Amino acid sequence: MSDGGAWPPVGVVVPTRDRPLLLRRTLAAVAAQDYPGALRTVVVHDRTEPDQRAAGPAVRVLANTRTPGLAGARNTGILALDTELVAFCDDDDVWAPDKLRRQVTLLRQRPAAEFATCAIEVEFRDAVTPRLAGTDRVTVTDLARSRMAMLHASTFLVRRDSLVAGRGRGIGLVAEDAPGSQNEDWDLLLRAARRGPVAHVDAPLVRVLWGRTSQFAYEYATKISSLEWMIARHPEIRASRPGAARVYGQLACWCAAAGDRRGAWRWTRRTLRHNWREPRAAIAVAALCAAVPVERVLAALHRRGHGI
Repeated sequence: MSDGGAWPPVGVVVPTRDRPLLLRRTLAAVAAQDYPGALRTVVVHDRTEPDQRAAGPAVRVLANTRTPGLAGARNTGILALDTELVAFCDDDDVWAPDKLRRQVTLLRQRPAAEFATCAIEVEFRDAVTPRLAGTDRVTVTDLARSRMAMLHASTFLVRRDSLVAGRGRGIGLVAEDAPGSQNEDWDLLLRAARRGPVAHVDAPLVRVLWGRTSQFAYEYATKISSLEWMIARHPEIRASRPGAARVYGQLACWCAAAGDRRGAWRWTRRTLRHNWREPRAAIAVAALCAAVPVERVLAALHRRGHGI
């Protein structure tokens, strides 16, 4: 992709499940892109009957034909497209009009890059909070140290050839064995960053709706198993003391929220051994001592555009 060549075609994968009003808003924002190249969208209905009312000349509506869940739905969309680039957008998020144009411009400037992201702004109740990365390139070390929540899946723009090439020859498809299709986006970022830095536009070009619409907000068992899956899968996380402490602290919090006191204390001790300053350990202890429920802390963090 040279800087002076034609704008490459982009395919947009929008997984959805029983949220027609939010989906309509998302598709309107995709259609409003000021991107000069060809733009095609695939809406993938996961575990629901496809609603063809969204179909049009530039929009296909499909059923998820792979593993039920977000990962399988995304892969269904990727494989249905033949565009040079593939972008993800969740059905409750909204792109700024210049999102794709700015990301593709960055990829043209960095022809070796396979993956691009951008920053977000988080909408929670009446508050909107920008989340910036403070960099224009993201490495494996960065992602092992922190999940970097501003690199949300709805910001992803990836060279399709690398997604479908298979691991070892490319990034590979979205991991369908991720428990509950959670943390599959962090996994994909880490796999991409192993091959080369992720190109990042550090401007909030995606508005992410938090809290009210999440399919996973209180599925604590799934949160726990998906984090355990991540630390088993990525030695880079275990090798990073602050990164490991962060994940262990999350596990302590989710165990406390789920009522698993033994697991919460176990993960809290591991957190403190890796980083005694990790604030998630304090959150877990407060929950275990019945001082502050995890849900109350989570709501306060969401109002500031953050999570546990």
